Amino acid sequence: MIRVRRRIMVRGIVQGVGFRPFVYSQAHRYQLTGFVRNDSTGVTIELEGSPPSLDSFERALHYNPPPLARIDTIHITDIPLRNETTFIIAQSHATSERHTLISPDTATCTACLTEIRDPTDRRFQYPFTNCTNCGPRFTIVQDVPYDREKTTMCAFPMCAACQSEYDNPLDRRFHAQPNACPDCGPTLSLKVWKTSNATSSVDNILQHVAILLVNGAILAIKGLGGYHLVCDALHSGAVRKLRQRKHREAKPFALMVPDLGTAQQLCTINTTEADLLQSHRRPIVLLDQQPNIPIAADIALTYTTLGIMLPYTPLHHLLLDAFAQTIPPDRPAVLVMTSGNLSDEPIAYQDNDAHARLSAIADGILLHNRDIHMRCDDSVTRVIIGEQILRRSRGYVPEPIPLATPFPLPILACGGHLKNTFCLGKEHQAFVSHHIGDLENLETLTSFREGIEHFQRLFDITPQAIAYDLHPEYLATKYALETDISHKIGIQHHHAHIASVLAENKLEGPIIGVAADGTGYGTDNAVWGFEILCADLQDFERHAHLVYVPLPGGKQAVRQPWRMAAVYLLKAFGEDFLNLPIPFVQNINQQQWNTLHQMIKRNINCPPTSSMGRLFDAVAALLGIRNEVLYEGQAAIELEALAELTQDAYPFNIVDGTPAQIDVVPMFHAIVEALQQHKPLPQIAGRFHATISAIIVTLCEQARLQTGINDVALSGGVFQNRLLLKKSVAQLEKNAFQVYLNHLVPPNDGGISLGQAAIAAARLKSTISN
Repeated sequence: MIRVRRRIMVRGIVQGVGFRPFVYSQAHRYQLTGFVRNDSTGVTIELEGSPPSLDSFERALHYNPPPLARIDTIHITDIPLRNETTFIIAQSHATSERHTLISPDTATCTACLTEIRDPTDRRFQYPFTNCTNCGPRFTIVQDVPYDREKTTMCAFPMCAACQSEYDNPLDRRFHAQPNACPDCGPTLSLKVWKTSNATSSVDNILQHVAILLVNGAILAIKGLGGYHLVCDALHSGAVRKLRQRKHREAKPFALMVPDLGTAQQLCTINTTEADLLQSHRRPIVLLDQQPNIPIAADIALTYTTLGIMLPYTPLHHLLLDAFAQTIPPDRPAVLVMTSGNLSDEPIAYQDNDAHARLSAIADGILLHNRDIHMRCDDSVTRVIIGEQILRRSRGYVPEPIPLATPFPLPILACGGHLKNTFCLGKEHQAFVSHHIGDLENLETLTSFREGIEHFQRLFDITPQAIAYDLHPEYLATKYALETDISHKIGIQHHHAHIASVLAENKLEGPIIGVAADGTGYGTDNAVWGFEILCADLQDFERHAHLVYVPLPGGKQAVRQPWRMAAVYLLKAFGEDFLNLPIPFVQNINQQQWNTLHQMIKRNINCPPTSSMGRLFDAVAALLGIRNEVLYEGQAAIELEALAELTQDAYPFNIVDGTPAQIDVVPMFHAIVEALQQHKPLPQIAGRFHATISAIIVTLCEQARLQTGINDVALSGGVFQNRLLLKKSVAQLEKNAFQVYLNHLVPPNDGGISLGQAAIAAARLKSTISN
């Protein structure tokens, strides 16, 4: 029989996901000899046997890989025979060039979950059970190739039983780097501040924790990528106390429930949402609340949705089991599971830091002795026209986003100021970081710098070009300008938003881009925020924008939406707006307004803005929803929650020009008239949303007439508004537009690093080719 030998080079997420055991079993199945080996470029396989057997193996590789594997490329070459008689798994081999991908942290698989609940199993109730199909990955990896000595599990030598599993190619724990058991692995300990001693008895520690939670305690609990602050979601006093101590006055808390059935007691859940909740990524999913649910009122103040996640570690499963056994059987087991930090700080992930920062919030701490190497917050998603990621982190990162064309040089894109992520790109892959947060303090900036260094090391990327936002005061921009990287590329904020849609959809443009958000530094030094762009990956033209209005007090106008309501009323009615018989005017602080009016007249700290976010703020304040906000977007979120569905839009004008300008003064006249007629506020809020949708469709129609472009990209934080997004997409598609959205990165500023990287690559490519 003819025998041949082939070398197969596989790149992608192929380490730490059971890939070598899969190859081993397939090689034995088809009676092939040779070896499989991890290396710094991915996995190398050499196989020897009959051509039909090799073809069968390659089909299995293509069509039936392990569930957590992601194969990006397979390169096959014929090589000389070596006449081997066995197939082995060879020792990992490091090379100078690295292309290894690291799997995201993955939720506990069914097999491991069965073991921790089986009293006869040696891992019964062991909270660090994992295998090649689940468990920690990104958060414990220090370097590649992905082997135990290059993870934080190197501190735990395996016992004989675990080593036997690890060495057995037919075991699902073969080369599972975090493999452990109660005899050799990490352990829990509990410290309650009122007592001087820690307890580490695995038999009762979680029962003790459950009793504390039922009695109203707040605990800091160490997870995969950092600490959570946890309390009983049905204990009103505990939830209120958590809000006070965490200084989180209004943002909703995420909840963890044991299973889909419990989630359905709290929220309405469709099939797609159920699949996402139960997926191996296990994000927080935003879901519509059921009426009259029993959770504490302070969980999600003024919200009609809840952020729900299912357990994703054995510790979570065991904790919820213990908690369910401690409460009455007719009561749902629901825990608040919010990030372990003070508002605006990064999540705590190191034990000493957690003690220092969380001791004033929590009554105690449940920790373990497996170090977290890289902090990684929970991801937040929802289902609207497919999955929309609002915060891309645990479960998704560091999985790269494949691009249509390769980067001409290795690139670092620094992202924006709020909801920061960075992006490193090489070849066809864009590595968008985990959620860093708002770059407003030293702790977050340090996390930003450490994350960049870690990604550069893991993926062997030394940037030769750096992209950054045009805003001169952003810390990410200052970081970029201070580096010694020679190619520095400034990129306009809203162009980056639109480019993020192009990049993830593997498009180059041109496209009609609708960018709608709160703040973005414009090329004319104004504060942009509602821009209709005709854009490709190299450049853009500004087709239209909202008429500029002053932003009195700059950032203070963001915190106090009443300022923007007064500005728009002044524009619509002149100084006589103070005589309007509507509640907003009757309740205005005359002294504060006089000061603002003088600032506007003298143009003191009143930058011009075309922000859609500020327009939403203005209408929310005008309707009496909120004069001041406690977090970004609060007024707009509450305005959306109030709005009823309607197709009736208010009038608006489009002022011809280059660019055209959208004048919403007619809309404000109509809203004031509706308020004077005591029209229902949900009706007014609904018509406002319909108006913005009508403006978007009208402007896209104009842009199509002028350019012939039929593709539209929608991006920016305003498109987190579910009502506006659905209405706009439906109307655009009705008018025969092809609409593209963000699905792989957030539409908010968490996605602009991808757009920056794509624009920088296109510009460099153009420069190099010329």
